[in-house]
Amino acid sequence: MVTSRLRAVVFDCHHPVSLARFWAATLGYQVRAYDDAELQRLRMEGIDDPEDDPSVVIDPVDGGPSVWFNRVPEAKTVKNRVHIDVDLDDAADIAALVARGARLLRPHGAVPDEEWAIMADPEGNEFCAFPPG
Repeated sequence: MVTSRLRAVVFDCHHPVSLARFWAATLGYQVRAYDDAELQRLRMEGIDDPEDDPSVVIDPVDGGPSVWFNRVPEAKTVKNRVHIDVDLDDAADIAALVARGARLLRPHGAVPDEEWAIMADPEGNEFCAFPPG
């Protein structure tokens, strides 16, 4: 029997740095810092500004999988095949997510027996947001 564990979740996206910042704030993760070696690697690829990095990673502060954001040329056009579920600390967190660029697609309680809201991140990736309780 093969046993494995989740190493990372990877998003294809248009602008990795922006999406990484959104998800870092949403999940309480940190954008991985750029040390001298990483900045040198970018320069060797012709990238002078980390804002233009085609691959950005965020890490949890207390263990768990990392999340990567990789630039792809095409836009998202259909529903995700996999999505993230997040637990909210407070019902007001929906407004905070929207203020950071998320969209509310279906509010909590819009469908009987659904205890979550369906949202989309700034690049349109759907996710479910579960209120406390």
